[in-house]
Amino acid sequence: MVRVTLTGPELEGFTVEQPAASVRVLLPGDGAHELVMPVWNGNEFLLPDGRRPTIRTFTPRRVDAETGELDVEIVLHDDGAASRWARAAAPGSAAAVSGPGRGYAIDRSAPAFLLAGDETAIPAISQLLEVLPEDRPVHVCIEVARPDARCALPGHPRARLEWHDLAAGRAAGDALFAAVRDADIPAGCRIWVAGEAAAVQRIRRHLFDERGIPRAQATVRGYWKHGRAGDAGDGT
Repeated sequence: MVRVTLTGPELEGFTVEQPAASVRVLLPGDGAHELVMPVWNGNEFLLPDGRRPTIRTFTPRRVDAETGELDVEIVLHDDGAASRWARAAAPGSAAAVSGPGRGYAIDRSAPAFLLAGDETAIPAISQLLEVLPEDRPVHVCIEVARPDARCALPGHPRARLEWHDLAAGRAAGDALFAAVRDADIPAGCRIWVAGEAAAVQRIRRHLFDERGIPRAQATVRGYWKHGRAGDAGDGT
């Protein structure tokens, strides 16, 4: 994972009110050095030549409204538009930002929290660990496709962190689903889950249909979709 700092006068005063929010970043097309702004046609953004722009969604890991700085963290894989851009990014490289999108409203009366996600959710989970009530237990489950994806997370006095390795040949999210399925979820626990879209849909059905957990107690978000060109594993 690599951290990229975006800066410019346009970001001065930019604020994010809640943790685990999102921003959309417009990247130059492959091989392009200039950033071409798309136009909204009433249904989607399109470039002047009719192509769809390269837009990725990330967690705003750090925001400094006074200096106009925004940090995003990107999971590096062999391919993917965001991975290629992050590797090549240098001072002066162009990008455009929109947002922020919705974040996570923390219920400070909750007795416990369960945070679960794959590698792309690590930035958001890190933010949540920094702001969740320090006197409440927090169970963290993270699926990683490679052992070297494990990294240091912010400390929380009552957090219990579990890394779950995705077995070779298994579908993305299988280890995450198993971790949530096997987790002890006490009454009233607030749950936050993010990762591959099909996997979190399985988790959503398990939580709501099989366990009967009230929907108001769980936030389940699809961060990326396996098989969508240039998207898998770029990060968020």
